Amino acid sequence: MPASWPEIADIFRAAGPAYRAAHAGHLSLHQLKVMAAIVNCRTAALGGHVEGCDDCGHLRVAYNSCRNRHCPKCQGVAARTWLAEREADLLPVGYFHVVFTLPAEVADVAWQNKAVVYDLLFRAASETMLMIAADPKHLGARIGITAVLHT
Repeated sequence: MPASWPEIADIFRAAGPAYRAAHAGHLSLHQLKVMAAIVNCRTAALGGHVEGCDDCGHLRVAYNSCRNRHCPKCQGVAARTWLAEREADLLPVGYFHVVFTLPAEVADVAWQNKAVVYDLLFRAASETMLMIAADPKHLGARIGITAVLHT
């Protein structure tokens, strides 16, 4: 990534206050805590320590990380490692990306009933894919599915 690109923390610092104000009441406490953790990661806000070279006497301040699982600074390497491991698990066959989307009219219901609505979405999506794939007019096969929720 070029050095001139902003970090997520920079974006949260610049646009976060207006975003939080515009979405007041629609952001969970967890989401607000994640944003705060990312903003404070590796800054004086989380404290730090001084590292020193015994040979030349050079001192360097190292700030503590937030260790939040959503933080790209803290989890970037772990995420890349996980992705490489998952790619190693892939079979040498074709894969298809299929998206199931909830209509906008359901968004408020889903927000208030996440577990129920998303469970229904995953069940409906998987049953639909399995049924269509099993039909000899389409694929005539039993398929595997990896499902991920994007919100």
